This record gives sequence, C-alpha cells and structure tokens, in this order.
Amino acid sequence: MKAYYLIPLLFLSACSTTPKLVLRPQQPPATNAEGIRYPEVLHAYHVGRYADPNDDLIMHEQHVVYRVEENTRWDFHPGPADGNLPALPSRDAAFAPAPVNDAILAEVNSQRLATTEIMMQARTLSAALAQFQAALQQTKTNLQETAVLRATVKDMKQRLDALESAPVQSPASNLSTTNATDDPLSP
Repeated sequence: MKAYYLIPLLFLSACSTTPKLVLRPQQPPATNAEGIRYPEVLHAYHVGRYADPNDDLIMHEQHVVYRVEENTRWDFHPGPADGNLPALPSRDAAFAPAPVNDAILAEVNSQRLATTEIMMQARTLSAALAQFQAALQQTKTNLQETAVLRATVKDMKQRLDALESAPVQSPASNLSTTNATDDPLSP
C-alpha cells in the first residue's frame, strides 16, 4: 500500500515544473540602405559568338556578361537624422559633466574664486600698464623738446661767442648824417 501513495506524488511533482522560457530574437527595424552603404557598380558586356579557349569543341553563343566593377562599401558621410539611423555614441568623457560630490564642489568653487581674483588683478595691471604707456609717451615728447631746446641754446651760444670775439668799432664812425664820404683825398 505504501507504493500506491507514492504514485500520486509522482504525478503532482510533474505538474509543478515551470515552463521553459523561449526567447525569439526580434528583427531589426527595416532601414533604407541608401544612406548606410554605397551600392555595387555593375557593368554589362555584350559578347558575340566565340570558341571556348579551353576547348575547341565548344562554341559560345552571343550573350551578356555582367562584371562587378566596384563592390559595396560603407558610407561614412553622416546621413539625415530621420530616426532610422542608430543613436549617436555616448559623449566623450572630457565633455561629460563631472560627478558631483562635496569635495569636488568645494574645489570648483575655490577655483572660481581664484579665477575671479586673477581677473581683477589682470584688470588692475592693464590699467597700470596703460598709465605707464601714457607716461612713457609724455617722456618721449619731453625728451624731443629738450633736444630741440639744447640745440637752440647751443646755436645761441655760438652766435654770442662770435659777437663777443668780433672787433669793436666806434659807433660814431658808422653813423653819417651827410652823404659825404670819409675819404681824406676828397676836396
């Protein structure tokens, strides 16, 4: 009798098995191959009657021979974004936003503060440089004017020295009230 009790248990265990999961691969969406690959280039050659070069007993009738001139190849030019193309690859890590935590946020804020201070110092330095350039231009102008004044003073000194070294003449002999000449031989 004990054997009869085991038979229903055998049937119950057969019902408790789970069904197997069957996976069916999905077909990829239909895409237009125009923007993905270049088509192959075929050329038709019309051949007349000829004898087979390998066997003189065979003659070929007039027919067309097709030759593939250029195989298909990938089109690397970007196509229209109409949704049929696969999604763009993920962005470069250099352009992706950085992960944010407290340490990184504190460092970014300190870098911003340092950059702001450097920019203010650069503006102050630019203003001081502009003032220095204006002062330098004024100094150049003053130097040119001083050179002109020194040349004028030197010229005046030479003229004054020439006048001082000239022989002294009496002022009365030079002044004549008549048209008479000072010639002693005159009547």
